Amino acid sequence: MNNYDSITYKINGCAMKVHNLLGNGFQEVIYQRCLAIELERAGLGFARELEQDIFYDGIHVGTRRADFIVENDIIVELKALINLEDVHLAQAKNYLIAYNKPIGLLINFGSTSLQFKKVFNSKYNLNPAHPKIE
Repeated sequence: MNNYDSITYKINGCAMKVHNLLGNGFQEVIYQRCLAIELERAGLGFARELEQDIFYDGIHVGTRRADFIVENDIIVELKALINLEDVHLAQAKNYLIAYNKPIGLLINFGSTSLQFKKVFNSKYNLNPAHPKIE
């Protein structure tokens, strides 16, 4: 198991604990606060709502806040929906590119069963001038 697998396994475990205790039906912010508690208990380093500049063809066009960046490399996006759709997966992939992170998790607390999707950044660059979405 590589380091990313180990970290995503721990994140998933934290999310499962939150979902087991709360169930579904709460707003996303409630799950975000509870997941922060569990990530801290698991000893994972993370930042919440870290703002990132978004560039288009080298031009700054706005900002976006990721729900979590864990251990400086893994973006975690939370949802509280009945079902995840392709648009949510596309959004998570775009965030990976915008933040220039190698891997991300899309976690949905809104379904009766917790839903996880792991996404990868095929454009990941170890030495970016600045990340951009093209």
